[in-house]
Amino acid sequence: MILDARPGRWLPGPAVLLLAQGAALGFSSAAAPGPFQAYLLAQSLRQGWRRAAPLALVPLVSDPVVIGSVLALLTQVPPRLLQALGIAGGVFVLWLGASGLLALRRPAVAGSTAPAPRGFWRAALVNLTNPNAWLFWSIVGGPVLAEAWRTDGHGAAAFLVGFYVLLCGGNAVLILAVGAAGRLGPGVSRALGALSSVALLAFGAWQLGRGLAG
Repeated sequence: MILDARPGRWLPGPAVLLLAQGAALGFSSAAAPGPFQAYLLAQSLRQGWRRAAPLALVPLVSDPVVIGSVLALLTQVPPRLLQALGIAGGVFVLWLGASGLLALRRPAVAGSTAPAPRGFWRAALVNLTNPNAWLFWSIVGGPVLAEAWRTDGHGAAAFLVGFYVLLCGGNAVLILAVGAAGRLGPGVSRALGALSSVALLAFGAWQLGRGLAG
């Protein structure tokens, strides 16, 4: 029945393959360490998993800009754009890491958290200025999506569904896991907070260095 291509029935075979391909790429993207994952970790500890949970959906807001730009440029992202993104994103991630470490030095105030909307748009900016996202959609995701769209719109939709269900689902699992670990005590929470801030500093320095070297 999977091979039944009639509208309204099961997905045709090529669409099922694209769904699986998108799911595999989404899972690998969620599992790969990076500045966005470090930011999710920091916000889950700072705000709690309930307030940080919407951050799992940030790629749905930031990625359309990347995908649209890549497809408009025929999947060829100019090197200077990647360099500019690396420099700007590196500085921003460094600032987030330094802010996180400074926040750990201040005494915690019960019930005080950063406003959720601000955290959401900061996460979107981290994702949007990450050259890896542009490279992924330029080299891997963009060509697959463009080819699927030329062949069958159902296949392109299946690829995107598979990718974002696993990507956003993986982000949600990370937020829940870190939030649960943070409830083990203030010592564990502060240690994980320091780890996430150091990770942001490391990713920011690496991204900035790569941008300047390019």
